[in-house]
Amino acid sequence: MVTMADVARAAGVSVSTVSHVINSTRVVRGQTREAVLQAIERTGYTHNTIARSLVTASTRTIGLTIPVVTNPYFTDVVHAIETETSTANYTLLLVDSRDDPDHELQAVRALYGRRVDGMIIAPTSSAPGSALAYLAANAVPTVLVDRLASADFDQVGPDNEEPTVALVQHFAELGHRRIGMVAGLPGLTTTQERLRGYRLGLARCELPYDAGLVGQGASQAEPARHAVHDLLAQPNPPSALVVANNLMTIGALRALREAGKRVPDDVGLASFDDVEWADLVAPRLTTMAPPRLELGRTAVQLLMRRLADPTRSPRTVRLAPTFVHRESCGCTPTRPESPEPPAAQNRACGSGPATALRYATPPADPGGRRQR
Repeated sequence: MVTMADVARAAGVSVSTVSHVINSTRVVRGQTREAVLQAIERTGYTHNTIARSLVTASTRTIGLTIPVVTNPYFTDVVHAIETETSTANYTLLLVDSRDDPDHELQAVRALYGRRVDGMIIAPTSSAPGSALAYLAANAVPTVLVDRLASADFDQVGPDNEEPTVALVQHFAELGHRRIGMVAGLPGLTTTQERLRGYRLGLARCELPYDAGLVGQGASQAEPARHAVHDLLAQPNPPSALVVANNLMTIGALRALREAGKRVPDDVGLASFDDVEWADLVAPRLTTMAPPRLELGRTAVQLLMRRLADPTRSPRTVRLAPTFVHRESCGCTPTRPESPEPPAAQNRACGSGPATALRYATPPADPGGRRQR
């Protein structure tokens, strides 16, 4: 078996220099580093990371458990996490949780069995017996991403409540009085926070909360399609819908098309999450866009700090989504090239940060537009 000493002899350097090149423990520059890399290739040396982990108690690996297949929203998050971990000279081990608590717990146990140095997880649940309870019991350095389920861990996620408030207020300012919501999977913190934002938005607009206007979309397209059909079948259906994630927006659009409803003429539509195709459909979708790449980068940075200082207090980071104004809400957006925010009297049709949209007092007849 080829050893590190064999590589050192072939490159004409010390064993410690070879170790520094392989493990990135010290900068080795220029011709010396190149000579080591060429010697590794010539000799066929394979670095034994498992053996090294027994000595250093570090495998230089990070476990990631996330519902990446069931929700393409996480694709950019995973890309940013992989890029950031690679830059820090760590290897990423990814397992799809399928948004199922039992499968998630199995995934976390498997990653822990592989001696990962730390984990990043978009948790499905924080209940006793969940993956989070397992991670806490085993003192695994962990960062929660997107879903802020426990302040006992470092965590980073989007602000959900106020941006949802802003979407409700936007529809109210356009004259809607029957504003419905398609909610996500019960038990997820994002679902709970966006529902709170929906109710708070109604309250700020002095609109009554009606449980019959909330459809259960389970964070997936097909349940959302059925939920929207149920909402439309009511004697007094909603004239506008706030949809709580990207997959449910697909289901909502299908249901509206099947029911012969035009967006936004018959039903206004706005979605939490932005997707690549949002400006390709007609009308283009008005959305709240969480900063997915920044979420992934911040998650890794928090984990690196946790690994460097395990005793530091847990930190929670909230990142503001961006209000991406298009046409599905029912009004004409400002031109994308305009660098200035809209005037206050035109704020219902403006663009900019989610928190820029604020409701003051509900107008009796906003701008002469019809009540809905």
